[in-house]
Amino acid sequence: MARDPENIQSDIEKTRDALAESLDALAERANPKTLIEGGKEQIAERLADPKVKYSLIGVGAVVGLLVIRAIFR
Repeated sequence: MARDPENIQSDIEKTRDALAESLDALAERANPKTLIEGGKEQIAERLADPKVKYSLIGVGAVVGLLVIRAIFR
């Protein structure tokens, strides 16, 4: 069954538009600025967790005490 050239042209244009949208979405997701912002958000969320937050404070306190001890020896 032969297809009408106008229908074929319309299908081609629809496919081209869909492909352009997909490429735009991929380009946005692969943008380094977007990746960096996403990484920053993930780190901020992790640091907001009380377990991580207080663990880091504890480690910082221990390191600080060790540095002070080394200075005064």
